[in-house]
Amino acid sequence: MEPVYSSVITTARGVFAAQGITFRIEGEHNVPTTGGAVMAINHTGYFDFTYAGLAARRSGRLVRFMAKKSIFSHRVAGPLMRGMKHIPVDRRDGRASFMRAVQAVKDGEIVGVFPEATMSRSFELKEFKPGAARMAQEAGVPILPTTIWGSQRVWSKDLPKHLGRHRIPISIVVGEPFHVGPDENRNEATVRLQAVMEAQLHAQQEAYPRLTGDDLVYLPARLGGTAPTPEEAAAQDNADMTRTTDKFNKGRRDR
Repeated sequence: MEPVYSSVITTARGVFAAQGITFRIEGEHNVPTTGGAVMAINHTGYFDFTYAGLAARRSGRLVRFMAKKSIFSHRVAGPLMRGMKHIPVDRRDGRASFMRAVQAVKDGEIVGVFPEATMSRSFELKEFKPGAARMAQEAGVPILPTTIWGSQRVWSKDLPKHLGRHRIPISIVVGEPFHVGPDENRNEATVRLQAVMEAQLHAQQEAYPRLTGDDLVYLPARLGGTAPTPEEAAAQDNADMTRTTDKFNKGRRDR
């Protein structure tokens, strides 16, 4: 066991216990005990990477997550991210990060990726990027379709967060290994992957305890919740992107 990663896992499990989180994890047997794989995860909450990693514990595996490069510069989080051998991603030029991830998978690691690229405010799956399919195809490994439901209630974008004791249930499902053929069109494989993960997520939502009252903000509009529709969420994402770009350009002009 790696000392940094094992210490973080022990601390995280203690935090989860203190919060009273109840995890329902299904499909742990689909995580291979050896060999590389790409773990594709939906993204609705800030702690999704910590929850997804739990699904690999029974198989004795550690997941190396692809994460924003800026996190690795943080004085506290940076050393931990490097110690756990996670992979920094430069969103302006991701080729080097992608090749590093492919090599990690070829070396027998499980690499965790978020095909939506950013968090979903609507709690529906956003359009997937083809990176997961491309990575699996180039490395010749399976994709592990992993869906999480309930994490948005702990901490998500623009919504009240619950970091104390809350006893929120969280559902994690690892589907059957998904294979991308060596000559298969990656975009078509990505559409197939999203369909698999959408069906999996919908089943989790149906089985989840009913949300009412103030908790309806954590439920998709499709299910009677007050979360933004996918169209409204896309407009909010575009507004965020515009503000970030304007801030970046202003910073360059002020130099």
